Amino acid sequence: MSGGHSEYVPGNGFSKWLDSRLPLPRMVYDSFIAYPVPRNLNSWYTFGAILMVMLVVMILTGVTLAMHYAASTELAFQSVEHIERDVNYGWLIRGIHANGASMFFIAVYIHMFRGMYYGSYKEPREVLWILGVLIFLLMMATAFMGYVLPWGQMSFWGATVITGFFSAIPLIGEGIQQWLLGGFAVDNATLNRFFSLHYLLPFMIAGVVILHVWALHVTGQTNPTGVEVKNMRKETVPFTPFATIKDALAIVIFLLFFGWFVFYLPDFLGHPDNYIPADPLKTPAHIVPEWYFLPFYAILRAITFNIGIPFTDIVLIDSKLGGVIAMFASIAVMFFLPWLDTSKVRSGNYRPMFKICFILFAIACVALGYLGSRPAEGIYTILSQFFTAYYFAHFLIILPILGRIEKPDELPPSIADAVLDEPAKAGRGRASSPQPAE
Repeated sequence: MSGGHSEYVPGNGFSKWLDSRLPLPRMVYDSFIAYPVPRNLNSWYTFGAILMVMLVVMILTGVTLAMHYAASTELAFQSVEHIERDVNYGWLIRGIHANGASMFFIAVYIHMFRGMYYGSYKEPREVLWILGVLIFLLMMATAFMGYVLPWGQMSFWGATVITGFFSAIPLIGEGIQQWLLGGFAVDNATLNRFFSLHYLLPFMIAGVVILHVWALHVTGQTNPTGVEVKNMRKETVPFTPFATIKDALAIVIFLLFFGWFVFYLPDFLGHPDNYIPADPLKTPAHIVPEWYFLPFYAILRAITFNIGIPFTDIVLIDSKLGGVIAMFASIAVMFFLPWLDTSKVRSGNYRPMFKICFILFAIACVALGYLGSRPAEGIYTILSQFFTAYYFAHFLIILPILGRIEKPDELPPSIADAVLDEPAKAGRGRASSPQPAE
């Protein structure tokens, strides 16, 4: 799907002149107008376009907010209040940016789960998937640093707790922690570092997104059947207008959902304690990160035991270091997903056992999100350990074994057969249904 002769024809003299020197219009035409996409793409495939829009929104609002923000422990909280109350439309710009982070993660989680279900990480799209996970990792770093900038109670104590876990890493941990903090505690140097990195990382994300889209255009778009395109003429349609109209509709619906939070529930996704100025002498009753970090926070807190040599007092990995390893491993394991899933069938639509395991995996992720918001005690700790174990088992045990023992359903010969067979099946179903007696 990636190859083929370009059909771009310059429309005037200037276009011909530019095309012979900098073929930017040709690249846009080949990538976003004439680019062939499978004709059976469903609505789950629109979240890539939604994420592109959200990235632009976050960068534009972030740059605007940076013009009024003061990266100082004495002025940060007041500067955010100044933006909200005194800057023209500051309440709107900050509302879009603050809630946009949550919308960004909602879209990226749906996008990733879609990729997992339809096998978008399988050969030859391994690099495409790895770049996607790298974008996710950069998003997490950007969001964490942005959460510190309002300098409220949860900002301060969240930074204190999370950066404190780096000290558990042997030999280099304390050095990494001090480099992040700019000292020995969360203070003015920390805020300056986080502000600088929070401003820089979105542009790095944009760069990796360009590579991600490039890799997508090289290997071609997957589709719900998981069958590769065999006949370009019958099985694909031009990106414009077919995919662009579908993406545009999805973007409008998503922005309406986004707007509901911005205008009617602007503080719903935030924590009340973050509207209290940071106070190093007052610890909140329950320190929690933003909701999109909660599953990984639950994994971090699930490791409450030391790992050592049996029948001795020698501890190899204490609970603190074990939690840090588990948290980072929960993301690192995604990089190896293309090789952990041993099934030759790409789409989950044709894998009955995988469907069940995928639903259980989704339930485990949601459960970890809930448990991350609960106190680390009693039944919550036990459940966190259970779902953490299932999370890793899905990648390291279930997927490798499932690919060898599962008997998949019969795949359609081609995308065209799958598309044309669905209406035929529906027609046969209606024809065979009993008709009422006259």
